[in-house]
Amino acid sequence: MKRLTSYLNSAFIEAANKLRPKKAKNRIIAYVESYDDISFWRNIFEEFENENYKFEVMLPARGKLTKGKKQAMMNMLGEAVGRNMIACVDADYDYLMQGHTATSRQLLNNPYILHTYAYAIENLKCYSESLKQVCVQSTLNDMNVMDIPTFMKLYSQICYPLFVWNILLYRKHDLKTMSMQHFCEIVRLTSFNIDNPAISLKQLEGRVSHNIAMLERHHPHLLPEYEKLKKELAKMEILPEECYFYIQGHHIMDSVVMRILSPICRFLRGKREREIEKYAYHRQQYTNELSSYRNSQCDVALMLSKNTNYKDAPPYKRLKADIEKLLQTIGTKEDSATDVSKNRA
Repeated sequence: MKRLTSYLNSAFIEAANKLRPKKAKNRIIAYVESYDDISFWRNIFEEFENENYKFEVMLPARGKLTKGKKQAMMNMLGEAVGRNMIACVDADYDYLMQGHTATSRQLLNNPYILHTYAYAIENLKCYSESLKQVCVQSTLNDMNVMDIPTFMKLYSQICYPLFVWNILLYRKHDLKTMSMQHFCEIVRLTSFNIDNPAISLKQLEGRVSHNIAMLERHHPHLLPEYEKLKKELAKMEILPEECYFYIQGHHIMDSVVMRILSPICRFLRGKREREIEKYAYHRQQYTNELSSYRNSQCDVALMLSKNTNYKDAPPYKRLKADIEKLLQTIGTKEDSATDVSKNRA
């Protein structure tokens, strides 16, 4: 007898839902890519759980250590596709490819696959409007050091022209002219000084302009397609000032945002410690207060990884709209039972 590789498929879950009491919640399995994604998607689905729906977020296969986007989406193929089982994945470049690859077509056309719109969950955690709060949570100092949202807006606007080139080349399956690694190397922050952050942007602009000039010189035949792609991305609401949402997530977190937040947090901690030293009445009070302050701090990288203040980010709002649409498609448990009765009739 052939052993079943998994009891979790949409038809099974839908049938099991019908056997439960009428007031029981409709169970929806959500497959995700990795351990970190479980927390992210659980946080999203909590907003949608009610008397009708209950989500269970899990890795693609129980009893195995297999993870990743491909594995999560494989569970959406064939008979597994259905009302009660979905895949939740990072968009990567697949959303921006707009059907130029098989994975992109599956991502766009399968109603049971949810994606982040942003390149990855790390991009949403780096939502610029939330980054000051990350620093406050890490340092317990609410002093305003610099305008992080404006810096990220300028960073994105500088990167955007080269980002469009990168997307165009990827759509043409040309990974040699500018690989993802090469692109990220160009748009990283090589240095950052909180006293003069404009220097970092000027250095970035120089590297980006140099590489754009090279691409225009060596690939002049692609310029009409480049302009066409810019218009297409605008219609997709991929805006120049929000470009950082769509660049590789770990790059944005590690090579851009953390290079901004780390010196800011060092400054804020130093500022607070100097205040403690200045206002302490005696050495013992200084020692106790300083120890208490240092023990209350959290590592900024840890706070960033746990950041959930991204719910006003444009990609997140689009994802929420997709979930609402999906739930309308799935319907309630009673709707499911009615549909089955009609089909039998």
